[in-house]
Amino acid sequence: MSTIERMTITVPSEMAATLRQSVDGGEYASTSEVVREALREWMRRRDTDRRDLDALREAIRLGDESGSSIPGETVFAELRDAIARRRSQG
Repeated sequence: MSTIERMTITVPSEMAATLRQSVDGGEYASTSEVVREALREWMRRRDTDRRDLDALREAIRLGDESGSSIPGETVFAELRDAIARRRSQG
């Protein structure tokens, strides 16, 4: 079981009012519960962002290692030619 640590946080009045409304409305048992849920979601999103960034870095690395690039105009010209050939064949 994890250890509980008490913390004091400061939030703008509007956020504090929203926290209290959520508790008063029965959505949550306490303001601490609201904050814990928000922190869990923040941690999940941060972990996802880190994985996405790592994947992007790996894709860039693989691209860099794959050799020289071809200008986009050349690629599109070749694609247009291939499409034109296919259309003329049938």
